[in-house]
Amino acid sequence: MRRDQERDQCRSARVDPGAGRRPSGPRQPGLYDAVLLDRDGTLVEDVPYNGDPEKVRPVPGAREALDRLRAAGLRLAVVTNQSGLARGCFTARDLSLVHDRVEELLGPFDHWAVCPHAEADGCACRKPAPGLVHEAARALGTTPSRCVLIGDIGADTTAAAAAGAAAILVPTPATRAAEVAAAPTVAVDLPDAVNTVLARMRLTGGSQPAPRARRGTVLVVRSDAAGDVLVTGPGIRAVAAGARRVVLLCGPRGRAAADLLLGVDDIIEAPLPWIDAPAPPVDPDAVRALTDRLAAVHADEAVVFTSFHQSPLPLALLLRLAGVPRISAISDDYPGSLLDVRHRVPAGVPEPERALSLAAAAGYALPEHDEPTLRIRTDRLPRVPDVVGEPGYVVLHPGSSVPTRACPEDLATRVVRVLGAAGHRVLVTGGPAERDLTARVAAAGGVDLGGRTGLADLAAVVAGAGALVVGNTGPAHLAAALRVPVVSLFAPTVPFGQWGPYRVPTVRLGDAAAPCRDTRATTCPVPGHPCLSSVEPGRVLEALRLLGVPAPVTGGVAG
Repeated sequence: MRRDQERDQCRSARVDPGAGRRPSGPRQPGLYDAVLLDRDGTLVEDVPYNGDPEKVRPVPGAREALDRLRAAGLRLAVVTNQSGLARGCFTARDLSLVHDRVEELLGPFDHWAVCPHAEADGCACRKPAPGLVHEAARALGTTPSRCVLIGDIGADTTAAAAAGAAAILVPTPATRAAEVAAAPTVAVDLPDAVNTVLARMRLTGGSQPAPRARRGTVLVVRSDAAGDVLVTGPGIRAVAAGARRVVLLCGPRGRAAADLLLGVDDIIEAPLPWIDAPAPPVDPDAVRALTDRLAAVHADEAVVFTSFHQSPLPLALLLRLAGVPRISAISDDYPGSLLDVRHRVPAGVPEPERALSLAAAAGYALPEHDEPTLRIRTDRLPRVPDVVGEPGYVVLHPGSSVPTRACPEDLATRVVRVLGAAGHRVLVTGGPAERDLTARVAAAGGVDLGGRTGLADLAAVVAGAGALVVGNTGPAHLAAALRVPVVSLFAPTVPFGQWGPYRVPTVRLGDAAAPCRDTRATTCPVPGHPCLSSVEPGRVLEALRLLGVPAPVTGGVAG
């Protein structure tokens, strides 16, 4: 009787359970090529060291959820730790039979990536190491940054992040609270996780064709700090792919980042009192002058990019007064006649995808050759100072314009000392106002570059790094744009899933469940900055190893 019921479970309106595996085809447009799935606790009920096909039980809704991914053209792979092989709990033949049973119930997978080692073996494939993610991406003909991993414990999300893949956690009773707090995205169950994957693909408009003909002049707007401008880059590039000319309106704090963006033809720099912090007073003459400057652009339309807590409506009013005929923006507030395209985005979407989704709503999509990642113009980067030395060093950036997001000085100092003792050459960077800070931190054995690097100079230095150690601040997004791995000392005042380094190998450190979580506080509301001060410097060294950043063979503490 059970076999008859299970055959019913195998039926699908879209996928024949007996169908062969799909070959790797051309890359699909959009956010993802593939979904990687943990096995035990995610696809099937967790039976410890299971070598018996009769004990395979799919989680509720698994088959239907997987069929939706297949129907969307996504390739599927399983990434699973199976230390029972090393422990002698079952044989390779037993494991193969279990996997055959999983496919009988859930349909074919395009690849199985299995770690057969015990934890003590110290392999590079056992999650939380990223080896299985890299293997699966290679087998599926893609890269980790075009994959999303769905799993049930912190080892799954850590492995995904360390490879540069997206991750969704589906907690079970075995999932620790700290793992849930640290996850970039949390789903109720596997069908909910699949809904999230497909919704984000639809939201960013990956399947939409680009406009048939290039439009005229488009004014794009992103006022705020450098990091905010950088994470808007994919959305701006999408607009640039369908416009003849792109003019960017940015604030003073974002100008240096705006100069590095691709797709921008001209820049207007102006502070916006309803965006900038600290906010300048509203000067009627300045507002009138800005309106005149906007009118002089003769824009055919405007796309106003904002963060999730900002309103586009004050600027939309000025744009109407400037004669802009079509305006698109994300707005939860009723816009009246201020917006032609009023777009909405659910909470938790990463900021680069939020920008891409607005561009898609306005009718713009990235061309097929352009990945939805952060990018900058490397041709505008200056030569690095001789003191920087050969590439492969580690950059530590302890400061931030927002105190809650800075690395505590004592931790930064100890990190320099520990990394130096392990053979890493550490460069300590910071702005002109942080020279005293970087001097004190670098005295522990690093090279002090404080005050010597504007944003473009910093980008040039980071480009040669093996990794960047940094808080939730602009340089983290700079590293993501340069594909440099990040050890993210991330204060949880804002959601990591929205503001963490995007599509770049990352290890997150810090207490994700600290009392400051989601407060958006700019000054630490808890004495002692416990969300980051609790990080042990040795964890940073472990993170570098997880990211595959080796210390130079010659080693030595830098002076």
